[in-house]
Amino acid sequence: MGGCFSKPKPVEVKVELSLLDKEKEVDGLSPNGKASPFAECRPNGALAHGSDDDSTLLPLYHKPRDYVEASVCHVKDLENGQMREVDLGSGRALLIKEHGEFTAMGHKCPHYGAPLVKGVLSKGHVRCPWHGACFNIATGDIEDFPGLDSLPIFQVRVEKDKVIIRANKQALQSQKRSKPMARCSAVINSNTGFSHVLIIGSGPAGLVCAETLRQEGFTDRIVMCTMDKHPPYDRPKLSKSLESTAEQLRLRSMDFLQDHDIELLTEKEVVAIDVKTQSVIFEDGLRMEYRKLFIATGSRPKPMNYKGKDVRNVFHLRTPEDANSIARLANNKNAVIVGTSFVGMEVAAALTDKAHSVSVIGIESVPFKKALGEKVGKAIMKLFEANRVKFYMLNEVSEMVGHHGQLKEVVLKSGKVLRADVCVIGAGSVPATGFLKQSGIHLDSKGFITVNKNMQTNVDGVFAGGDVVMFPFPPRNNKKVNIPHWQMAHVHGKVAALSMMGRATEIKTVPYFWSAMFGKTIRYAGYGDGFDDVIIQGDLDELRFVAFYTRSEEVVSVTSMNYDPIVSRVAEVLGSGKTIKKRDVETGDISWLIDKGSQ
Repeated sequence: MGGCFSKPKPVEVKVELSLLDKEKEVDGLSPNGKASPFAECRPNGALAHGSDDDSTLLPLYHKPRDYVEASVCHVKDLENGQMREVDLGSGRALLIKEHGEFTAMGHKCPHYGAPLVKGVLSKGHVRCPWHGACFNIATGDIEDFPGLDSLPIFQVRVEKDKVIIRANKQALQSQKRSKPMARCSAVINSNTGFSHVLIIGSGPAGLVCAETLRQEGFTDRIVMCTMDKHPPYDRPKLSKSLESTAEQLRLRSMDFLQDHDIELLTEKEVVAIDVKTQSVIFEDGLRMEYRKLFIATGSRPKPMNYKGKDVRNVFHLRTPEDANSIARLANNKNAVIVGTSFVGMEVAAALTDKAHSVSVIGIESVPFKKALGEKVGKAIMKLFEANRVKFYMLNEVSEMVGHHGQLKEVVLKSGKVLRADVCVIGAGSVPATGFLKQSGIHLDSKGFITVNKNMQTNVDGVFAGGDVVMFPFPPRNNKKVNIPHWQMAHVHGKVAALSMMGRATEIKTVPYFWSAMFGKTIRYAGYGDGFDDVIIQGDLDELRFVAFYTRSEEVVSVTSMNYDPIVSRVAEVLGSGKTIKKRDVETGDISWLIDKGSQ
């Protein structure tokens, strides 16, 4: 299934209006559209277990005025393998023709609103052109990440060679739906010190784990705890949109979580785990026992050695409040970014239209050299320099100088002194696993939790996922790797939840990453660690290019700018288990990778 999780339903000309029985759940979406439970599909899209609260029958009280029906094209207007965005008057839909049969569903990816017509259609699913999310064309279910929502599907019929779509107006407007979830059947006192499933961390791994359990019919208690004070939010946007509030970035509201019996404890730090008594100890003294535990604590900033750590105005971007403070303090002032990580570079880009000056300090000769190669790194560096960003590469910070506790200068080991009214540290991260050192849960030499293909640790009943794990990666012969991508954390959460329920499944995805700077987006798919050559097609100077990373004679990853949907197309090929040879991309003719079906 090309990186997707399940096999598609056989497509029929008349598609059941499976969205309409779930319209009430649309109300549970967050106002910014960021999220509905990522709906993962089981084989044939069928719900494994239903609860008494989840009605899956079509309600009979829908009124004709709730629907719109329109003839959208002639049957011969679309060839097999083609997609077209069509207007129904009350909204738009994506019409798809595959194997001579038509289906229709929402036309926007629920993750960030990408036009799916520009994506990749293959073997019963559509892959988003921006970030690689994958949707079953028969059910609308999301089958690969990122994102939490599925798509509505609409009735399609053919009369006198005309293709007619009948759709619910509300579904056309929302362009997303969440799958039904079970409710907790046990009577639980919120003070009870026991949870059947305890999740540490409220990022994508923890959230997807909780919602997968409910979507799969789990009816016992679920508690998710976090050091954050906010409900789950879209952390990758922090560095790209510094002035966004937690509310604007929200993935799930407290009301939504409560409605689906997912208890969230905020501002709760775990200090120890006792695997013998199956209990977690919090900093405030609370002790909670568990039957299954999922650890998804993410990463923490890598420590730096420099003098003057007592000065303020130095930030590790971790929260919306950090981002807001950085934007405010940089206004018409001098900003210094330490480190050329993607987060650091995104902050630098975001500050160029606010700050008087932006300086970036890095220890490599060019940004992203290790991840993207020197040529791509230099091209991106030129983009920054064209936007008045000054680089001090092959440098390290020696001292941060302040006055009355306020940062004033950053001194480099080279002796260079940079004026600084605000400083952001973006020099990488380490796994947040310090609290596990005496737990008996195995950590490697760098502090990562080692897990098997089902995301289980060496301790029975304890699972882990996201940035904190080393996990076996099938495309590298199950070599254990760490892939700290937002998208990959979603996958880990799903796999862990299914494993907890005795429905073990393996990771079937292609890692997908993106970064946005100055209105341009870098897309990346695959696992390129240890690449030995880079084949570049396009124009680096114009920032319209695709770079293929190879190990020996095989393409292992790809990155692009202004070359959609090439990265999603490569993800589709790699996800299907096929190999792209180095010689295939050296010729300069990559037309075979472009989806000719999109319009």
